[in-house]
Amino acid sequence: MHQTGEDDGELVVVRKLLKEVLLGREDPEGFFAMFLSILGHQETRARFLHVVQPLSSANRSLHATLVSIHEEYFAKAEDDELELAVTLSLLDAQDHPRTRPQTFDGASNLNGQSKDGGSRTLEKDTCPNMSGTSQTVIAQQGMGRRDDMDQSEKIKHSKSRRQRRKAAAQNVVGLPRSPSGTAPVLVWVRRDLRLCDNPALVGSLECGAPVIPVFIWSPEEEEGPGMTVAMGGACKYWLHQALIAFRSSLEGIGSHLVFLEATGVGASSLRMLKELVKETGARTVLANALYEPWLKERDDKVVSTLQKDGLQCKMFHSYCTRDPYSVSTEGVGLRGIGSVSHFMSCCRQNPSGSTSGAPLDPPTSLPAPSSWPQGIALDTLDLARMPRRKDGTTIDWAETIRKSWDFREEGAHARLEAFLHDGVYRYDKESGRADSPNTSTLSPYLHFGQLSPRWLLWDAKGARCRPAKFQRKLAWRDLAYWQLTLFPDLPWESLRPPYKALRWSSNGDHLKAWQRGRTGYPLVDAAMRQLWLTGWMNNYARHVVASFLIAYLHLPWQEGYRWFQDTLVDADVAIDAMMWQNGGMCGLDHWNFVMHPVDAAMTCDPYGNYVRKWCPEIAELPDELIHKPWKCPASMLRRAGVVLGQTYPERIVTNLEERRSRSLQDVAVVRRQHEEYVDKRSGCDLVPLPPRLVSEALGLAHPTAEKQFLLPVITRMEFKHQMDDPDADGAANPYNAVLKGYVSRKRDETVAFLNERDFTASVLHEGAQRRERLESDHRRMEGLPPTQFPPRGRARRTTNAKDRFSSLPGGAVLTTHR
Repeated sequence: MHQTGEDDGELVVVRKLLKEVLLGREDPEGFFAMFLSILGHQETRARFLHVVQPLSSANRSLHATLVSIHEEYFAKAEDDELELAVTLSLLDAQDHPRTRPQTFDGASNLNGQSKDGGSRTLEKDTCPNMSGTSQTVIAQQGMGRRDDMDQSEKIKHSKSRRQRRKAAAQNVVGLPRSPSGTAPVLVWVRRDLRLCDNPALVGSLECGAPVIPVFIWSPEEEEGPGMTVAMGGACKYWLHQALIAFRSSLEGIGSHLVFLEATGVGASSLRMLKELVKETGARTVLANALYEPWLKERDDKVVSTLQKDGLQCKMFHSYCTRDPYSVSTEGVGLRGIGSVSHFMSCCRQNPSGSTSGAPLDPPTSLPAPSSWPQGIALDTLDLARMPRRKDGTTIDWAETIRKSWDFREEGAHARLEAFLHDGVYRYDKESGRADSPNTSTLSPYLHFGQLSPRWLLWDAKGARCRPAKFQRKLAWRDLAYWQLTLFPDLPWESLRPPYKALRWSSNGDHLKAWQRGRTGYPLVDAAMRQLWLTGWMNNYARHVVASFLIAYLHLPWQEGYRWFQDTLVDADVAIDAMMWQNGGMCGLDHWNFVMHPVDAAMTCDPYGNYVRKWCPEIAELPDELIHKPWKCPASMLRRAGVVLGQTYPERIVTNLEERRSRSLQDVAVVRRQHEEYVDKRSGCDLVPLPPRLVSEALGLAHPTAEKQFLLPVITRMEFKHQMDDPDADGAANPYNAVLKGYVSRKRDETVAFLNERDFTASVLHEGAQRRERLESDHRRMEGLPPTQFPPRGRARRTTNAKDRFSSLPGGAVLTTHR
């Protein structure tokens, strides 16, 4: 702040310069420049018009010229301030020396990998209101750092990325309020509740305009058609908590999340967006794409309508590693369709649509609008509403879920870091173990977009741990979405027509016992209780409970699908529908196994620790019998405090082999009744192809539905064999698919120990054989008679052997020194 005396002296100098302008000795632009130089930016903004006010009567044309210069300068200055702040935000990563270079150049875009395989940027036409200055700065930054990216091709450890997230959280660049004349950008938030690797957020920054993130809840659109159950109770609860966390993350970088709800007659996301555009004056809408067919149809309608209204609307691909609508079977064919190997071959043969490459860094700040649009409170969406008892008390069914999970984006990265430091090294061989944390538990974070698959793969590469089985899981996820795009009725309609006629059971008591974890089979009960209390179970346990419901209880797979969709926090329509179709024997890829509820426990819970955690009423039973308490003697049950039928339920079905055999016979009967859907040459089931695959196979430009094409698909061998004699006992089928698991994991561990101990003896044996061959070859070259070795056979003992380890390999010569 200037002192009063200095202030008066400066004004005297300015008035003398004004006289020079009146006399024609100084031009108006020069006078304004001198005024700005003497008084500074803020004082010029505040005093210039007051100083030149006398000219409004003395020289109106000169006054108008000076006022015009003043207004033009400060209007441009506001835009330059905003552009500078946005550019600083984009270049903020350059301040951290350990940060991976991030390029923003016009040679790459977020829909495909950049030419140099490094960082990626948004298309240049994403934001038409982005000024040329900002575009030039970003492009120059990208070109100036291209060489750095080439030199950093070697993958870095994920620790630097975690440090970058912490630095970004601590170093927030404050952006000024945008001028009222700048049209804001709407970021339509859906299942992308993250700052890291969020193309829509980065795209909004590149627009050089205020950013308004908005979440629109439309129950009718989200639920999907038919019996989809896209958003169950557990999913809605996770979404509520994740939205709270994401709102907090946005507020940490100077932004906000606006909540809206599309309810009532004629309400839709499109209508809410159009009203928001009218209220805010936005000219650009950005979002990350979703791939469920009904949501894709909605998004296409939104994009088309907004573009017709003159708005720029763009969808980015980041939810899967591959855009499922871009996957093609060209060059691969249709043989093996439904398997992950076939899908991965299609992706390698036709690489377009991939979202692989270096992930995007989180923004450190977002420019805020001068005024926020009117939204509603998150609680009014009723995503986490709890039921009430008659006395008015609340039934808090999500208490254990809250204790089991960290719903923040930071929680996702913490779990990923812990997994890459420990569990990933046991994942290939021990991911099925239910009694130890060998899986990543990242599925709910991937489902709600709190962790992108690209970031996950990048950190896994940085940690130098890339087990094929772990990476293959992401391919399974993409395969599920591809199948859902091909068969939109996947969640409720069997893909193999004959299996629609299977004779399913309608026993409601069995279904309720399965849902509540009271079947009398400890492994099944433990898994179902874990599902209800935490909203999650590992993949092996999901296979066990699915096999039990379908193969042993004869209940329809749709019941299992609907229960999973309601209780899983990672309930994913595509993944669950594909899994339950395959388990229900009617998907594109038959499971070639059936999990036995007792024998499978020997593999995933050999010591009973998992069962003891979730079924504490039988925790005192010994390891050998904890998975089959019905075989325990009465005295043992009494000492353990177990009363079957009271403290722990009796088995709801007893003869598992008979029920499994009947299930196999039912399949053989329906296949015989619908022989038109069975290939006579191979015995495989025939599935009607969707028009899109027919067009690809025939090379047509547009899908055709004039004629139905049937394709042989993977079929379980035991089904082919059983079809010759449907009434045959399933246990006698040579291709019986029931997995027996380990008879005794202790036995296998003992064998492994003995093998390791006897390794030295094995090496000695090989060394003796090698010496014999060398000596024999040497004598043959010298023309000497061959050495007479003792006859081979069983190992001979030494003359003084007193233990079972003092035996020599057959053929070894024993020399005695006297």
